Amino acid sequence: MSDDPKKTAKQPFVPEGGSGDLPALPRPSIPEWTEEEPSTRTTVTGIPAAPASAPQKTRAMLTIISGSSTGRTYSVGDGETVIGRGKEVAVRLDDAGASRTHARILAMPEGRYVVEDLGSTNGTFVDSRRADKPLELKSGDRIHIGPNVTVTFAIMDAQAERIAQQLYESSVRDTLTRAHNRRYLLERISSEIAYARRHSTPLALIMFDIDHFKRINDTYGHLAGDDALREIASLMQRMIRAEDVFARYGGEEFVVVVRGIRHHNVGRFAERLRVAVERLEVVSEATVLRLTISLGYASLDEIDDAQRTVDGIIRLADARLYAAKAGGRNRTSGS
Repeated sequence: MSDDPKKTAKQPFVPEGGSGDLPALPRPSIPEWTEEEPSTRTTVTGIPAAPASAPQKTRAMLTIISGSSTGRTYSVGDGETVIGRGKEVAVRLDDAGASRTHARILAMPEGRYVVEDLGSTNGTFVDSRRADKPLELKSGDRIHIGPNVTVTFAIMDAQAERIAQQLYESSVRDTLTRAHNRRYLLERISSEIAYARRHSTPLALIMFDIDHFKRINDTYGHLAGDDALREIASLMQRMIRAEDVFARYGGEEFVVVVRGIRHHNVGRFAERLRVAVERLEVVSEATVLRLTISLGYASLDEIDDAQRTVDGIIRLADARLYAAKAGGRNRTSGS
């Protein structure tokens, strides 16, 4: 390759060296009110029913202010919104102190809302009041879900809701690639390990980086390097499942957290990602970049119980990524 970028600006960059359907997790179901006569709508003990009111321009929102996923917001739907750590709930908390179906919020007529504990182990409180029976909520109330998680309940207009969601997204996303950032990734791996251990479900990590990325920056400039990072991130986000997590670990290195797939199928998944990048063409100004990636993957069930930690699974995936690079790049290593 020439040392003069102008002479090579229109030449494709080609680095040296080179299914089965995946299961989807069920989505939570939010029941609707029965639309008969206003007098027959669902009631809650101690809270009288009232005629239905006209649609409002505001919405009820929950914002997590302590515990895992601090800053995340959820809309409260019409009908029942269940909170807990189970897969089937509408507001899922990655916290061992929360029960699978911990509490629910019910939308009442005339824009009112109540919260009720669902027989949880550690209880639900609104400030100091225990929600063993339905408690009516007002905007600004803090709901304590077990010992570790607190959420605020608020009535917001569309603009305030949008700002809250944007603030959360900006705190957990990488600005260049829109992948999740490293802080979010580490928190999520920790919660996923806890969940996998409790339920004896598979969990794996795929770690990869772009081959010869420094050469791209040195030859074509950092704008071309940024374009390469963005295009690969966009491709990955189209290929992974909704329940997987894609994050930028640092520089040109990325991680996919893979739930519910056994080790040999994780290898097939990783290989599909490698082939997709190999076929990708990144157009950056007048340059067409052809890229490859090296990948290492590791599963939680390969690791001794004492080492089933965030550091343990990252260390194993990273060692296998290094093995893929040492073996010639543009390849996948899982052993």
